Amino acid sequence: MKPQPPPTISFTGSIPANYDRYLGPFFFEAYAIDVSSRVNLSAQHVLELCCGTGRVTNHLRKILTPTCELIASDISEDMLAIAREKLKGQNIDWRVIDAQEIPLEDGSCDLVVCCFGYMLVPDKEKAFVEALRVLRPGGTLLMSTWDKLENNHASNVFRKIVKDYFGDSLPESYRLPFSLNDPESIKQLLLTAGFSKVSIDIVEKVPSGFSAKEVAYALVHGGALYNEIMNRNSSWVEEITDALEKQLTTKYGRMPMLAPMRALICQAVKSA
Repeated sequence: MKPQPPPTISFTGSIPANYDRYLGPFFFEAYAIDVSSRVNLSAQHVLELCCGTGRVTNHLRKILTPTCELIASDISEDMLAIAREKLKGQNIDWRVIDAQEIPLEDGSCDLVVCCFGYMLVPDKEKAFVEALRVLRPGGTLLMSTWDKLENNHASNVFRKIVKDYFGDSLPESYRLPFSLNDPESIKQLLLTAGFSKVSIDIVEKVPSGFSAKEVAYALVHGGALYNEIMNRNSSWVEEITDALEKQLTTKYGRMPMLAPMRALICQAVKSA
């Protein structure tokens, strides 16, 4: 039997716009600021992988020097279209790039940044080797991934509700966003790829200023599971959104809804 390819997530249709408008402010903005604060400001050649709708890109462009070449890339043209429009006129080189096959020369980058993207890459070993290849000696890979699902409380509530609806027929992509959550495993993958030094911080955030209603809508309409739900039964979308809002309100409050989330922020250095 021919081996099946690893599961992937597709950000198409209405998802990119909803992802940027609803998911972005609650789930990604605080980490975009955190990751950007760790950047070496002397970097002159920066590659961002899996840039999505440009939330991290925006912070990178603000803090990097005007002469720094910033390439922001994603495998999804739909996501890039939103990023291009949002950051129109800024000094950013937008490209469609697969993190497993980076079309850049060896040693051409000082810094590679990838926020919440490597979890979704099918061949992580190959992707890390590619990041190492395009980094110059002494260059750094700066990345973030989600911690375990149970440590990301709003997402955990949402996925439990989805599981109730899908039963034993959950899509393989259901677990992907939280599939790269073990610091030791990440460290070993990076060391095996050839990085010489790896450090990982576990960073918890509790976003404020958002209602349970807003977060429920964001989770249902802004993530890739939206297409899976629509394909099964379009009427489930409203049902799941309502059920999620009620449970989030009960557990974490209506407004503000205070649900902790946790991510791993990793820096890996290529030997000089």
